[in-house]
Amino acid sequence: MLLASRDNMTRVIFPLSESNIGLFENVPDKTSLERFRFYHANEGKPLATPWQVALSRAQILRGYQLPEGIILDCACGSGIQIAAYSEILKRPIVGVELNEERARASAVNFRTVFTERGDDSLSRLKNSYFVVGDGRDGEKVLATLSEAGLAESRVAFLHLDPARPRNSRDHDLSEMAPRLDEIFLGWQNHLIASEAGPAILLDLSPRISNRQMLDVEKLVNDFWPGLKKTWTWTSRGRGRVDRLALWIGSIAEPGHPRRFVRIPPDPTKAPLILLGGDAIENTGEELITTPVNLQRGANMSIVDSALVESGLADDWLPTLSFGGDYVWVESTGRRPIIYHQQQLVNSGAELANLIVASGRIVDFILDNLTLETVDNLVEIALIHDIRKLTIRAGLDPKMQPKLQGSLDRQLARRHGSKEGFIVRPKSSEKYVLCVID
Repeated sequence: MLLASRDNMTRVIFPLSESNIGLFENVPDKTSLERFRFYHANEGKPLATPWQVALSRAQILRGYQLPEGIILDCACGSGIQIAAYSEILKRPIVGVELNEERARASAVNFRTVFTERGDDSLSRLKNSYFVVGDGRDGEKVLATLSEAGLAESRVAFLHLDPARPRNSRDHDLSEMAPRLDEIFLGWQNHLIASEAGPAILLDLSPRISNRQMLDVEKLVNDFWPGLKKTWTWTSRGRGRVDRLALWIGSIAEPGHPRRFVRIPPDPTKAPLILLGGDAIENTGEELITTPVNLQRGANMSIVDSALVESGLADDWLPTLSFGGDYVWVESTGRRPIIYHQQQLVNSGAELANLIVASGRIVDFILDNLTLETVDNLVEIALIHDIRKLTIRAGLDPKMQPKLQGSLDRQLARRHGSKEGFIVRPKSSEKYVLCVID
């Protein structure tokens, strides 16, 4: 059901009664225990936030004291994130979306979450609204909501996930749609501000550069000077940052400019959250590597690259069994590597999620890894009683699966008892063979 405003340009959709007729891309969200099926109009699925990510963010938000007022997403897309906020905070929400099909999909998706999670009170569903309109125009959106029956006129929390050029690290802030400054200007006078300022969450591209992060901070300071800020990197694994967000004002974490959230593969498990770090600076974020003479008997560990990207690796690593006794031999790319004398003896899910592999150096391999040299590698592995050997070094993407497959087949026919891996730091001319004790 649509309700038009006076100018017939901005319309309200009621999730309680909105039909799914004409919507498409109804696909399951594999990260949800409920196996929700969400609509993603106009090829919106690649841009949609996975339910597990949306839920973890909402759970963090629940830890802050939000005032009474509107929970608003002014560019809500498929509506998954705003639905998660409502589900965890148990509050009605408002989503704004310029594209009518996406706005309708958002309303239906919200109703799906509400229904399938078993809420038996219709109040939250009845008092939630989705607006087809320009999310930059706070006055018009609020006027339309007032006509639709929403008595509240001030915003307790503002979420923005703007569209941006895909696969680009160099896009300018002006290429976001809607632009951050336009949203700030359109809603600044409607945000409820505590002593810590308004509550704003900016969901940005995980590929933005250090310079672009500073540009975002400057823009926020132009509107609200001196607000606290917490950059939050969220990862579901595979060494990749899935989401980068800036938490601003009353939802920033005091004294902690950075937060890393590692979402485990098991959706029943709670995310791992790390806080700390330094404020974003003009200098680069790259860790300093140290040339070392790699020795047998010492240890090498591959650290989750998303953790390294967050700038919190050096805050977390000293909590492990080797303390601060380590150096970075590789700090960039998909496989950052530390070198340490003491064996890593910590255990548990936290370690498994953030240390990709850790082992004792037992040998060095001078040959290049090719199909012609793989038999030699198998013989070396057998000398060290290895039954499973994983290549964790950069190779031609077409060649790596062939080499790994050959290793797996040959070692499976033997009688080794240990697991190992191969790495090759950029500073090394040889591959390093490690055994996992």
